Amino acid sequence: MANAFSALVLTVSDRASAGERVDTAGPAVRDMLLEKGFVCGEPVILPDEKALIEEALIRAADTDAVNLVLTVGGTGLSPRDVSPEAASVVCERLVPGIPEAMRFHSLGITPRAMLSRSIAGIRKQTLIINLPGSKKAAVENLEAVIDTLEHGLEILLDLKDEHGRTHAQGA
Repeated sequence: MANAFSALVLTVSDRASAGERVDTAGPAVRDMLLEKGFVCGEPVILPDEKALIEEALIRAADTDAVNLVLTVGGTGLSPRDVSPEAASVVCERLVPGIPEAMRFHSLGITPRAMLSRSIAGIRKQTLIINLPGSKKAAVENLEAVIDTLEHGLEILLDLKDEHGRTHAQGA
């Protein structure tokens, strides 16, 4: 990776936040990001509370200026699954191709992929993507898009245009 982008993994799980289960998905996603050259700390674990997720996303984008935030969990059909609702409130623009690609990839593995409500969007200069909560599904979904994220972030941060040409300020 030419640019060292910052990333934050937010695991959204009532049980993990209460210490009732060990979060394996968040660390697996973090490891994938580190392998691709992203700079990120340990995953942050939050309960399935819309207001807390919104606050964490806003802080990451507005205060910490994180380039990429991946939520892990809360994308299913349970009434407690509210990660997409939180992301949709804080995002200024949606990026529908990312969750479409993730679902398309996952549908080749399991028909249950159609039940994912993941979204992706932009707040300021931060790309926010919802991933499923199981380790297997989170990794599979991220595998579908991870190689394109650097290019997307370069465009978002005005380092390159859609054709890959470097801008003067990013040179």
